[in-house]
Amino acid sequence: MDENEPGRKPRFCNYPSAIEGPPVPYSTSEPSNPVFRGLPLAIGASLVSSLSFVQSYLWNNAGFAALRSIKELEDYEPRYDPTVIPIADAPAESTTSYTSPSDAQKQALAQDVKGRYYSVTDFHIAYTSGKLTPTAVAESLLPLIRRDITPPGVHSVAFLHSKVKLVLEAARAATKRYQDGKPLGVLDGVPVAVKDEVDLDGYRKCMGSSRDYTRKNGGTSWCVRQWEEAGAVVLGTLNMHELGLDTTNNNPITGTPRNPHNKHYYTGGSSGGSAYAVSAGLIPIALGADGGGSIRIPSSYCGVYGLKTSHKRVSNHPTVGLAGTTGVVGPIASNMADLEISYRVMATPDPDEPSSALFAPPKPLSQGKRKKTIGIYKEWFSRADASVRNVCQKALDYYEHKLGYSIVDITIPFIPQGQTAHAITILAEISSCTPDVKGLTAANKVLLSVASKTPADDFLQAQQLRNLLMQHLAFLFKKHPSLVIVTPTTPNPGWHIVPGDLKYGVSDANMSVRSMEYVYLANFTGVPSLCFPVGYVDPVEGEGKIPIGLMGMAEWGAEELLIEWGRDGERWLNEGLEGGRRKPGVWIDVLENAREIRGERTGD
Repeated sequence: MDENEPGRKPRFCNYPSAIEGPPVPYSTSEPSNPVFRGLPLAIGASLVSSLSFVQSYLWNNAGFAALRSIKELEDYEPRYDPTVIPIADAPAESTTSYTSPSDAQKQALAQDVKGRYYSVTDFHIAYTSGKLTPTAVAESLLPLIRRDITPPGVHSVAFLHSKVKLVLEAARAATKRYQDGKPLGVLDGVPVAVKDEVDLDGYRKCMGSSRDYTRKNGGTSWCVRQWEEAGAVVLGTLNMHELGLDTTNNNPITGTPRNPHNKHYYTGGSSGGSAYAVSAGLIPIALGADGGGSIRIPSSYCGVYGLKTSHKRVSNHPTVGLAGTTGVVGPIASNMADLEISYRVMATPDPDEPSSALFAPPKPLSQGKRKKTIGIYKEWFSRADASVRNVCQKALDYYEHKLGYSIVDITIPFIPQGQTAHAITILAEISSCTPDVKGLTAANKVLLSVASKTPADDFLQAQQLRNLLMQHLAFLFKKHPSLVIVTPTTPNPGWHIVPGDLKYGVSDANMSVRSMEYVYLANFTGVPSLCFPVGYVDPVEGEGKIPIGLMGMAEWGAEELLIEWGRDGERWLNEGLEGGRRKPGVWIDVLENAREIRGERTGD
């Protein structure tokens, strides 16, 4: 029996009861949190972190007590872990097939597609032809990304650490395999990088802070090891929002990467360095982490592809995450083919991580007719700014009228309250791991000090609401098989940088909440979610239009369904969108740059 076979009903472990939630109307109130920036933020953070009554006032002002008024929660037990595992009846194909060059080439975009990024297949072809080597590519990239040279590389703000010796050792080993005619697969020799939230042997981990979170016993996270074992060359660790605690990637400690499409906008966070590196063309894939949209928000802002995986599907063992019941790791990529390959390799089950070990290896959907259903919660969808709605609606029209998708109306109860419950949960998880806020950025001193005031009763109510939402999603997935719940990735068209905010940071909880309005649900309930670019809008400042992303959520373990949906979305971007895809002005032609440098050295 194959759970990927069309029409076949899969089986699960820990699947929630499929019960429709209470029929409550969509109701929300706009947040009214004080906004702190500049020197007042730095001064205010010291006061907030030391005055308990101020922390309590800000906690209540943020509306965290709102769950107490939801009487319906009395009918639900708390659910602390959103992990739901599909049970496979037959073994899936081995991971070696994921990196088959012939299979990858079938999925690669045509060379004449407008705004085309290089794919892992392009690197593989360059290497097998002998025109380039992994060593030449690595040597050409290192001067662009290193911080430890004078002047620093032009793209170094996206990277935190690059160990030249380790990078070149891996590149030379890949080069030797190609020279011997024995490459490991299409990922062999391809440059990648990882967010500074996972462990990487030989590297210091600081999670975007001034602290040292490096494991005493060393070790590389399982998901990164899978890429390395497939031959990928890890260039180093990538910048992130400190501790992953906001959605801008504003970081006064490690520097703030600007959006490659427009320097007056943020990359988004907290995987901002990952999205920057892919968007700027430096690497085709990067590892991100997502506890509240931290893969999907920067992917949307930077015009690339991002996948938030099912909870616990991808192992980052032995890394200990700060947000155990909301955070996952996943790939950010320049195109769907690379997202697909990188996901399948990193999702190899980890025998040393109990939940990951129970998942079957990823397997593409069986060929044949599949049900194509998109669910739209209109009241929720319409919360987006008009410019975002218009761009996303054009893509939806293409799905419906050109690709044969059915669009059904759905409702989901307590969406605004669910976002509050998610915030209570993730902030309580991180603050419990970070009792001392000394040395953190001013914005995070405020955030974690306030989060530390969460009462146990409110945390439990948040888990009751998690259970309610998971049961309702199970109801929707049972009612509409192969359902993809679609929203904009963010309701706002990017996040404009206010002059002066980069020195001290900014604490704008209202905008943070706004940017996470759609993404939080997948983290809180554990379902997978994929986003991709569908258009562009005019900026409020500077040159370069701002990318807009569309996002889909699917049933637990249904990454492959989302991949098919994402492939269809890529068709809209490359065939339906007027003007097609746009590459940012800072995009670098990595392969040509490597050829030029190699030619200068050889005299060719």
